[in-house]
Amino acid sequence: MLPSPRQRTLLQAGDAQLDVISEGQGPALVLLPSSLRDSQDFDLLASLLAEAGFQVLRPQPRGMGRSSPPPEGMTLATLAGDVASVIAHFVPGPAIVAGHAYGHWVARMTDLRHPERVRGVVALGAAARVFPAGMAESLALASDPTQDEKARLQALAHCMFAPGNDPRPWLAGWYPQWRHPYRQASASPARDTWYDRGHAPLLDLHGAQDAWRPPSTRQELAQTLGKKVSVEVIANAGHALVPEQPHAIADAVTHWARRIGHA
Repeated sequence: MLPSPRQRTLLQAGDAQLDVISEGQGPALVLLPSSLRDSQDFDLLASLLAEAGFQVLRPQPRGMGRSSPPPEGMTLATLAGDVASVIAHFVPGPAIVAGHAYGHWVARMTDLRHPERVRGVVALGAAARVFPAGMAESLALASDPTQDEKARLQALAHCMFAPGNDPRPWLAGWYPQWRHPYRQASASPARDTWYDRGHAPLLDLHGAQDAWRPPSTRQELAQTLGKKVSVEVIANAGHALVPEQPHAIADAVTHWARRIGHA
């Protein structure tokens, strides 16, 4: 059976509208992008996963695409509620929820607040619980289009891409105007109240050269959440991961999903 073609749906979820890209047929898999970026970063990965037999759903984060702007007092629970609404609209049962970097917090919060909607969680490029020094500052520079291009490329190479991988495609695609509401949301609820909890099986997938995830922290989630966590490291990838190694990610996610009985 051929995958269903890519479509775009404007979904009403409470007071908000959510812009959702969907494609493929089969078990549902939701892709959530990293900080201040939209779900179009997943174009190639989504196609690969659809070809592998998934129905791939990509809600645009608040303020991106045609999704409603971030509301006053937005929290991770707000964003998790959006994800749960998308799953409920498109499929009768639970989905795998894969979040890249910041998106993995949203994926995990969806699992905690809406466990009936989540079959499994994939953490793509999850940072260490305590960020290494300098990472947040490099990200702030890299994501600011008003800054010098050379400085931004150096910052992207430092905090997002493995040595030798081209960071230039990520000069574009940022939404720095939403930095404040997303930063506030990341702190609510406080991470210490939920980080050590989880319901669904979790695949912790990160790049071998991820500057946000030093080798000494690679087992951090497994040590915290126990046997429900599987850890895999993708070669020749940094924190950006998705544009660096989409085929390897698609293979790893597909094999893990089959192991947990979802595909």
